Amino acid sequence: LSLCPKEPEQLRKLFIGGLSFETTEESLRAHFEQWGTLTDCVVMRDPNSKRSRGFGFVTYSSVREVDDAMKARPHKVDGRVVEPKRAVSREDSNKPGAHLTVKKIFVGGIKEDTEEYHIREYFEKYGKIECIDIMEERSTGKKRGFCFVSFDDHDTVDKIVAQKFHTINFHNCEVRKALSKQEMSAISSNRGRSGGSGNFMGRGSNFGGGGNFGRGESYLHVR
Repeated sequence: LSLCPKEPEQLRKLFIGGLSFETTEESLRAHFEQWGTLTDCVVMRDPNSKRSRGFGFVTYSSVREVDDAMKARPHKVDGRVVEPKRAVSREDSNKPGAHLTVKKIFVGGIKEDTEEYHIREYFEKYGKIECIDIMEERSTGKKRGFCFVSFDDHDTVDKIVAQKFHTINFHNCEVRKALSKQEMSAISSNRGRSGGSGNFMGRGSNFGGGGNFGRGESYLHVR
């Protein structure tokens, strides 16, 4: 019998922020392996001083173990409450807002025959939905082809956007974190100050002036 192929490593990895400078790989592993088998565990350190940078990563053997660990929040390691989040891939880390903690997603590419219950049935398997806003033309009531879905937990959003493909009512949809105008402008100014470096190297020009609350199609260019 052949073993089932492992799920993608990216979906099995957690970023752990807010670590005590005393936390080592051993103490980090000892805590998080309570929820499953760890295939990797690392505390990121300064290459020169070897001092902890205050964050690390743990990788589980399955996504289910990641889910179990996230359900067990809050986590305390070496007497300090830490912040676990699903790791963002290098490819996705260049997208605007990739590292922000939000509870709302934008869903684009929704077809005319898709109703609210289609959207609810699809996303409620990820977590508890608080509300669904399907955007319509004010004058005609015609659907504009996108909506916003809010959840009770930011981890649900992180889990959803880590999935590359979403099919709702037999149509492929584009799913992104929904960012407020304030968050978008903060990212833009951050990018301006840093000269495009760091985590926010996304192609900001694709957003136009409206950001994620502007015309829905401005999302669809962000790859």
